[in-house]
Amino acid sequence: MIDQTKPVLVTGATGYVAGRLAEKLLKEGRTVHAAVRTPDNKEKTKYLDELAEKLPGSIKYFKADLLEEGSFDEGMKDCELVFHTASPFIRAVKDPQKDLVDPAKKGTQNVLGAANRTGSVKRVVVTSSCAAIYGDGKDVLSMPNQELTEEIWNESSSLEHQPYSFSKTEAEREAWKIAGEQDRWDLVTVNPSFVLGPGINPYGTSESFAIVKQIGNGDFKMGAPEFNIGCVDVRDLAEAHYQAGMRPEAKGRHIVSGENSGFGELAAMIKEKHPNYPIGTRKLPKFLIWLMAPTVGMTRKEVKLNVGFPWKANNSKSINELGIKYRPLKDTINEFFDQLVDAGEIEKR
Repeated sequence: MIDQTKPVLVTGATGYVAGRLAEKLLKEGRTVHAAVRTPDNKEKTKYLDELAEKLPGSIKYFKADLLEEGSFDEGMKDCELVFHTASPFIRAVKDPQKDLVDPAKKGTQNVLGAANRTGSVKRVVVTSSCAAIYGDGKDVLSMPNQELTEEIWNESSSLEHQPYSFSKTEAEREAWKIAGEQDRWDLVTVNPSFVLGPGINPYGTSESFAIVKQIGNGDFKMGAPEFNIGCVDVRDLAEAHYQAGMRPEAKGRHIVSGENSGFGELAAMIKEKHPNYPIGTRKLPKFLIWLMAPTVGMTRKEVKLNVGFPWKANNSKSINELGIKYRPLKDTINEFFDQLVDAGEIEKR
């Protein structure tokens, strides 16, 4: 059992998912050791500071860099539980090795290396992704029952094709390798689908914010590509992390995904509540997306292997083992949209 009086380390604490996780820990009265790159940047930490002021727990910042060995040691001192959430979620990168794979894989090595050196650590929860289970929508067709499960690994991504998914796969494989070489602490991974919902910081830089802003600002007014995805509310994901850390029975990987959806369905859910916005709800033909791909930062191979394929994941382990009750996607996407409108990130109409 994890000692409730001991501090808990959260890496990348100013991030989208980590912010909601820190909020949950503070609500439970825990001391959060927040590992961040620039702890002195009050602009970056202000949303966490505001939460710490009004919630029973407390927060303490530690300077740490994913690529710097030993930089997590101080923050991990006396912690029995470590949440490693820090990893880049960006698609447009110049150098996939340097911008995606190195921070993901070396960051995992450095955080888990610190866990090996810190005698108090009993459990590490790593934020992985459904991207470590599959690379392209077409992959799902060859899976048993045509659905993602925790037993499956992404074998189709590479530095050249779907480098983000490749980085998540490499990082999670590395985590299981390091965990298997010792027996003092155990590893649990959380594998979310596409994360949506209001963050503690309405000006987040995650890809999730970018896509909802694109929908609201009219980028999809002619229609949406038929990209089918799983979606999960960031608050449900924070709860899943918390339970993965606290429940002794939590073991292995956990798919955390509330509903199967797609860009067109998300746009329609927003349009229903916000009819004044330039949101198109029809599905764009695949050949048109294939033609346009290079102009919108996509490869034609990505279009060929992802547009029009069904998406389905088995989330029963997260429900049964972590006790997650998923909130309706329609509520999630509209609360997220409203937050971005209120923050001026999407023009009010």
